[in-house]
Amino acid sequence: MKIKKKDSQAIISSLSGGVVPNRGLEYILVGRTEEAKQILKELDHVKQGASVIKFFIGPFGSGKSFIQALTQQIAFKEKFVVSHADFTPERRLYGGDGKAVAVYTELMKNLAISTSPEGNALPKILDKWISEVQSQVVLKKGYNGISLTNQSFIQDVEKEIIDITTKMDELVGGFDFAQILISYYKGFIEDNSHLQRCCLRWLKGEYTTKTEARSDLGVRNIIDDSNYYEYIKIITQFVRQIGYSGFVVNLDEAINLYKITHAQTREKNYETILKIYNDTLQGNGEGLYVTFGGTPEFLEDERRGLFSYSALKSRLQTNKFENSEFRDLSQPVIKLTPLKTDETFVLLKKVNDVFNVHHQFVSEVSDKDIEHFIKNEYARPGASEHLTTRDVVRNFIGALNILQQNPTFDRQSIFGSADKQDEIPASTARFSRFTSSSDKKE
Repeated sequence: MKIKKKDSQAIISSLSGGVVPNRGLEYILVGRTEEAKQILKELDHVKQGASVIKFFIGPFGSGKSFIQALTQQIAFKEKFVVSHADFTPERRLYGGDGKAVAVYTELMKNLAISTSPEGNALPKILDKWISEVQSQVVLKKGYNGISLTNQSFIQDVEKEIIDITTKMDELVGGFDFAQILISYYKGFIEDNSHLQRCCLRWLKGEYTTKTEARSDLGVRNIIDDSNYYEYIKIITQFVRQIGYSGFVVNLDEAINLYKITHAQTREKNYETILKIYNDTLQGNGEGLYVTFGGTPEFLEDERRGLFSYSALKSRLQTNKFENSEFRDLSQPVIKLTPLKTDETFVLLKKVNDVFNVHHQFVSEVSDKDIEHFIKNEYARPGASEHLTTRDVVRNFIGALNILQQNPTFDRQSIFGSADKQDEIPASTARFSRFTSSSDKKE
């Protein structure tokens, strides 16, 4: 296996901690080929100006976070800007006291591009864009080069920025957004880091009062609970204007919306989901790809779930002709299917290969050893009901760590003796899809 050290490090350390690796997913991808093809197809549609919404639904540990991480990695290769946020009691789609704009702020904090996959890419996106605009002005106007002391050059760059941003004026908040970008450029040419920080703070939705924002930046409005979604659409338009394919937004832990006890507040959150759904499918926005990760209860509970909201229930019903063999991956709701036993086996083989390369170690774990390991894991009392593939992978890496650091350790205590039953028990067929092993929070 040829794999970069930083990729193998991310895989081993993340899986050991029960979270999704932020890179290198292609080395451990098993059983998600059709989903990956569908994601790529939909991202291509988004490139052409469409918008898409997807709901990845499955029980805890079924791989919702993994499929969103896979979406991110595919999107990076297709030159998308990507971000993610988890719903919490303090981060919702609708709410007061900053609970709604907190989702937007988290998205801006986690904003990522292929060259900055860890997040916090907003300053890099803006600086790169400014450099490109300056280069365009040099070519158009015939300047000898970029000169931040030439007032005519600066004015021409500002005009170019205005020409680009005025295309967003028709959007709610577009004018203020354009003013902030101009102020950011002024901070850039004047080497005024304070002004740039204020602009970034505004763009991230971190101002809490209009008075403070007007004092610092001269704008009358701020991004808040009532308008943050409009600014997600503005950000989408902006990144498309400056050369990116679109904006991918992954929203996870939707169970926290289901858990909202106040019925009216919960319904308002579902109304926001309906608004996003209608906008994406009716063409009221371009270049946006939104995913939600949630449990079956979040979707189907007719008392508190999305199905309690009749307008959403009628839109999110699963294709009645779909079954476990013949699936419709183009529909908004994708129910994650279980991992087959042989796929779990292949996963552990891949993990073993990554581990060996990363540690420059030969574990000498045979196929039979892996079969016995899976059998032993699911032979424990209650394992078939409660053990997830995430747990199996974590335990497997733990076993490899012991063997690598303790050469004299008794391998039989891990893999069992060769005279045990060779067949993997039927209960293991109930494995969650392997991606659940990587599901970072569920």
